[in-house]
Amino acid sequence: MADLTGKKALVLGGSRGIGAAIVERLAADGAAVTFTYAGSVDVAKALAEKTGSATLQADSADRAVVAQVIAAQGALDILVVNAGIAVLGSALELNPDDVDRMIDINVRGPYHAAVDAARQMNEGGRIVIMGSVNGDRMPFAGGAAYGMTKSAVQGMVRGLARDLGDRRITVNSVQPGPVNTELNPEDGPMKDMMHSFMAIKRHAQPEEIAGMVAYLVGPEASIVTGAQHTIDGGFGA
Repeated sequence: MADLTGKKALVLGGSRGIGAAIVERLAADGAAVTFTYAGSVDVAKALAEKTGSATLQADSADRAVVAQVIAAQGALDILVVNAGIAVLGSALELNPDDVDRMIDINVRGPYHAAVDAARQMNEGGRIVIMGSVNGDRMPFAGGAAYGMTKSAVQGMVRGLARDLGDRRITVNSVQPGPVNTELNPEDGPMKDMMHSFMAIKRHAQPEEIAGMVAYLVGPEASIVTGAQHTIDGGFGA
């Protein structure tokens, strides 16, 4: 486990699933964590009490969120952008407003959050943006818009790594495959289809994704930047 004592971390989208596992791991490693959530006040409150974290109810696409947290907590050392949505369906049938909303949350939100955090981030800070293996591979119909947003994260991470490297701020993405969450349970109806693409035929657990994030924000990853870190059981192999 990394020693993150004294580090201030913000997790955007942290109350459930992968986000909650990241909050728990960073807090266990010693970071002072703030996380945002969209709904489910009771769930967020329970996680905050369990981890000693601060919370903020906010829309993930709201550009004011990062500035609000910095004003209250001071400059960040760690930003993890976990918030994201998936809207699947034929490109010919999807509601354009739903696609635009997905772009707002999956692309515009992470970009502005990273830039706003970096403006005041301490030297040697860490930024991690959650991507997806579907940024590399879309093996089924109906994922064009979602895959577009996750491919955009790849370009974002590479470019920001260049822009922030002179301050030793690293920028990386984590690209999960199927993960056992409420939205994609390991015993759900898509299990067989997803596992058919995988070398290790099981869903990841949220804690496994959190472990990858913990490495990237820790001291051993100080020269790891501008990279996509895929954790997918061979889904994209």
